[in-house]
Amino acid sequence: MLFKKSLTRELFYTSLSTILILSGIVIAQRAVIIFRFAAKGSIPNDAIDTVLVFNLLKHMPLLLSLTVFITILMTLSRWYKDSEMIIWFSSGLGLYSLVRPVVTFCIPIIILIASLSLFISPWAVQKAEEYKSGLKNRDEIATITPGTFKESKSSNKLFYVEGFNSIGNSVKNIFIQSEQNGKLGVIVSTEGKRIIDSKGNDYIVLKNGKRYEGMKNTKEFSRTTFDEYGILIEKDVPKMIDVGASAGIIEATPTLALILNQQKNNKKQYLAELMWRISLPLSTLLLIFLAIPLSFINPRTGRSFNIMIAVFIFVIYNNFLGIFQSLISVGKIPLWLGFFPIHIIFALTGIYLLYRRSLNLPLFPARFIKIK
Repeated sequence: MLFKKSLTRELFYTSLSTILILSGIVIAQRAVIIFRFAAKGSIPNDAIDTVLVFNLLKHMPLLLSLTVFITILMTLSRWYKDSEMIIWFSSGLGLYSLVRPVVTFCIPIIILIASLSLFISPWAVQKAEEYKSGLKNRDEIATITPGTFKESKSSNKLFYVEGFNSIGNSVKNIFIQSEQNGKLGVIVSTEGKRIIDSKGNDYIVLKNGKRYEGMKNTKEFSRTTFDEYGILIEKDVPKMIDVGASAGIIEATPTLALILNQQKNNKKQYLAELMWRISLPLSTLLLIFLAIPLSFINPRTGRSFNIMIAVFIFVIYNNFLGIFQSLISVGKIPLWLGFFPIHIIFALTGIYLLYRRSLNLPLFPARFIKIK
């Protein structure tokens, strides 16, 4: 059918551009924060891409939900504004003929949102925590950002490296300042290379450098030149960290573990997190039936008001979900009160608006506000 094909094509291109824009906004916002930490040396440069990907996966279910809502609003409101919808309705199509292709287009996206919310996002959060834990246990040289000073974990050394090679095992123009037993030592070298001995000890071997050593606050310093000089790289003993609920990270807990949870001390938090994960695909489905009637505009008027109302409804819906999740997690309200009423209210609102639109009535009674 020509109507279905035209609508599906426009929904596809609008959704594609929308998710790209929204993803770009999230990446840019998170990148500012991550680059700030990288500039301080808290995050190595080679970890930036990985951290950004994990952050994007975490927020992707909500981004896709917003994409579905905006796509329907923008596509149908443009058809109303350009009078295309009037042409289709004049050919015998009704409002409910519009619902079926829109829902058909959105079902695969809702399935994707459910997969992300229930399985992939918790996995991404878990891997992100494991990755952060691994970064904390990296040796001193691996955490240095080229061109910046970095203090050692024991606070008795100060490092500066101008640059690394592509695989990170060679350094160029390195400066190391150390303090032991009241003596201050400075080592400078034009190049160095990392090696691991037979016992597994990690060294950086400096070449063609100088070593300065003396007492603090005095002018007495000795200078030694060397062809090669080895420095043992300090490492922390890796810690086995449970990145699930016992570590306080509920978001990283697999969905099956949330369902089968038998621990009384965090049962409310588990239920609240489970509610949130289920609510994301469910709310997306309900938002479809809100977006279709809200997309209607009079071709002779602007569409700003309808879009504002639609965005307001989306924000209110998701804010209520977040508020009820928090209330359930702290035991202020039971699960049934925080989960079912909010979805039922918005479902009934969507049915009510669709009904009024099918009768060609204003979305809201004239005594409240006049929208035709």
